[in-house]
Amino acid sequence: MNSNAIGALFDWDGVIIDSHNQHEKSWSKLAEEENEVLPDNFFKMTFGMRNENIIPNFFGNWIDVTNQEEVTRLADRKEEIYREIIISDGIEPLPGVRDLLQSLRSEEIACSIASSTPIANIETVMGMIGLSDYFDAITAAEDVSNGKPNPEVFLKAAEKIKVDPKNCVVFEDAHVGIEAGLAANMQVIAVATTHPVESLGNAHMVTENLEGIDAEKIMELFR
Repeated sequence: MNSNAIGALFDWDGVIIDSHNQHEKSWSKLAEEENEVLPDNFFKMTFGMRNENIIPNFFGNWIDVTNQEEVTRLADRKEEIYREIIISDGIEPLPGVRDLLQSLRSEEIACSIASSTPIANIETVMGMIGLSDYFDAITAAEDVSNGKPNPEVFLKAAEKIKVDPKNCVVFEDAHVGIEAGLAANMQVIAVATTHPVESLGNAHMVTENLEGIDAEKIMELFR
């Protein structure tokens, strides 16, 4: 491990892409298939959580949530629906993403996805938006046991790119993700894709989007 190297760890949804609407559609379609109704404020309450945490906490009236096979069935079906919608609708990276990744590549700063999103979702979209070459590693739902705000996903992502956690910067849009990045003792840049700027003050830097963020600004965080 290079003690001086800097690493950039990116949450996926809300940072690289914004597929919030597609996730809402997929949960709604899942509810239709199960002849059920989603709880009030479901999307707001579950944003950034893993399906394996969402389903036991919110769908006790749908299934026996102690039955892991049933939980897994619903979780997997929801993501299948999501991928079908994404492939049908198409999607583009969020503003500033491509330029930032090019800047990081020019400075040889290692980049990794660090997300609670299933790997199949990330790989499906990565192929569509053509950013695969910019990432040295992907850490996804299958790599971790604990969802955010637990820092496990960021610590594993840092390990994969062989960068000391204290030299990593996290890009996040969710409150639980910001908490996880801070708990990992990393620098955190919050992107106001999902929540208003004023609610993201725990991060080291807050930005409306990634336009204007480059390798030089990231390196300044460590000086």
